[in-house]
Amino acid sequence: MRILHLIASVNPKGGGPIEYARMMSEAHKRMGHAPAFVTLDAADAPWVKAFEFPVLAAGSRRRGLNAIRRYHAAVAEAAKDADVAVIHGLWNVATFAGLSALNAQNIPWVTFSHGMLDPYFRDLKPVKHWLKQAVWTAAQGRALSGSYRVLFTCDEEQRLAENAFWGHQTYRSKVVAFCATDLSLLLENPEADFEAFQAQVPALGARRYLLFLSRIHPKKACDNLIKAFASIATDYGDVDLVFAGPDQTGWQKDLQQLAQDCGVEARVHWAGMTSGAQKAAAFANALAFTLPSHQENFGIVVAEALSTRTPVLISKKVNIWKEIVQDHAGLACDDTVESTSRMLRNFLALSDEGRAEIRAATRPCYERRFSVAAGAQDLEAVLSDAIAAASEGAS
Repeated sequence: MRILHLIASVNPKGGGPIEYARMMSEAHKRMGHAPAFVTLDAADAPWVKAFEFPVLAAGSRRRGLNAIRRYHAAVAEAAKDADVAVIHGLWNVATFAGLSALNAQNIPWVTFSHGMLDPYFRDLKPVKHWLKQAVWTAAQGRALSGSYRVLFTCDEEQRLAENAFWGHQTYRSKVVAFCATDLSLLLENPEADFEAFQAQVPALGARRYLLFLSRIHPKKACDNLIKAFASIATDYGDVDLVFAGPDQTGWQKDLQQLAQDCGVEARVHWAGMTSGAQKAAAFANALAFTLPSHQENFGIVVAEALSTRTPVLISKKVNIWKEIVQDHAGLACDDTVESTSRMLRNFLALSDEGRAEIRAATRPCYERRFSVAAGAQDLEAVLSDAIAAASEGAS
């Protein structure tokens, strides 16, 4: 199959959507398929030049109708060499501007919402929700109705998306396996890799630690985590808390002040951006990975932690929490300080044997539910069905 991915950007800082598209493309290439991308990036962007698959970058400094025309023309050109398309995300030109071009060439498409139909955003920013309703009515809802399937990463995400907007609720949805990179494959020299990570947080030394590894963002409930940690810190004086990830909103300074106000500043460490083998080692050597977010469509980092055999402590707003608990690969809590505190305490109060049992369940959970192989096979099957249905409709 010649698979065309429509996505806003191939910049790796875009997080989950582009990471998923890249992993699927790598797997599909190994399976004999040919991936390509159309984006809103500028053609001279460094991440475009470094991307390992063909990219038709249709970005421009000009906005509005000009951007829509440029993207439509780019999709029309790329569709000449495509059998099927995957649209990643919602609410930008890349998700609807090229659909008439796909239709004109009888190219079927599927859409990944990537959590963008979650009611969390409706409740958080109601004014913005009504603006999105207007876009939904004019274009976005039609795009989903025209998709062969709208794809969700788990049952909870699919359930939450129901009736997110008025009108255009005729789309057909399907849950497919999502995935994360198997970080254990990066640990060719585990001891040296962990020493390199420790160099990022020298004050940690050889102390045991809980790990937060994600964007430093209010949605991730980093403040709740610090308060919860402070509430159990005295009882577990040999355990520290490490934050690793980019500070995209400038919030870290306030969080450091919060840690100081809570009296745990010496036991809360900030590693900054962590990647590659050092990231894998940070996961593998943690007592547990914790992500008490207020909203997570999937949480690729959760699956990455599982791949390194690390227990996960997450909130029930991380949509895969039921699968984690069902497989006994971690614990889940409400996204409050009190509930997060109870979860941390319950985990740390376990015996060594009890924590070992959870750790033993992590890798099987990853392989069964979140491996790249499982995700690639699921998506391949859906795309094959879409092509077959388009061919039958054209005959």
